[in-house]
Amino acid sequence: MYCELYDRDKVKLACDDSLGDYNSVNHSKKMNLVLFGAAIEHIVKIHRIITTEFGHALLIGVGGSGRKSLTELAIFIAAYESFQIEIKNKYNFDQWRDDMRQKLFMSCGVDEKQTVFLLSDTQIVMESFLEDINNVLNNGEIPNLYQAAEDITTIMDGMREVNKNTPGYKNFGDNDIWQDFLNKCKLNVHIVLALSPIGDAFKRRLRMFPSLVNCCAIDWFLAWPKEALQSVAEYFIKDVEDLN
Repeated sequence: MYCELYDRDKVKLACDDSLGDYNSVNHSKKMNLVLFGAAIEHIVKIHRIITTEFGHALLIGVGGSGRKSLTELAIFIAAYESFQIEIKNKYNFDQWRDDMRQKLFMSCGVDEKQTVFLLSDTQIVMESFLEDINNVLNNGEIPNLYQAAEDITTIMDGMREVNKNTPGYKNFGDNDIWQDFLNKCKLNVHIVLALSPIGDAFKRRLRMFPSLVNCCAIDWFLAWPKEALQSVAEYFIKDVEDLN
């Protein structure tokens, strides 16, 4: 349902409860967040974007503004899968393509899991990553991603297995099955980009890869208001004894 949320206290309670649930099942990456009004607005926006068909988001703000943490909570509330690449030493284009093939698109296409791919500017170690992202945003796939015969065979076998009880699927030809896989990838992949507007790289990337703007809903993370800063301060010093 898309409607205005008049009872802000009820919204805050729902978000706080969701944060508690998130921390209870993610012991290794608990988030100690203070959900003030502006942060909750971002959570609601991101949730609405990713739960929209073919919904992708561009979050613009400086590092430390909460883009990734609030996205993780929005993903949890939506009951979607969260996917991020792990930048290790000498992470290269081949490893990037392997992650796209074996992790992201297998999960979305074969397993049909609604998945949010969260990518920040600190993880973009090669501009070619954004070229692939631009293609996913524009048409839902990465050209020439599947060139090895074993990759295609794995996908075809996986699609047949998960759809073995689907009426008429056994009569599908190879082209029909492949197109079904691509359609499900397009439907289930949601891209969330967290970029900083500081520096020339941001402007250059938007010029080179126009789908980052044209195919994304933009959410600006501006400076937190005084009310937000006061809420955080009160939260962290509430248990400090009065020295007077």
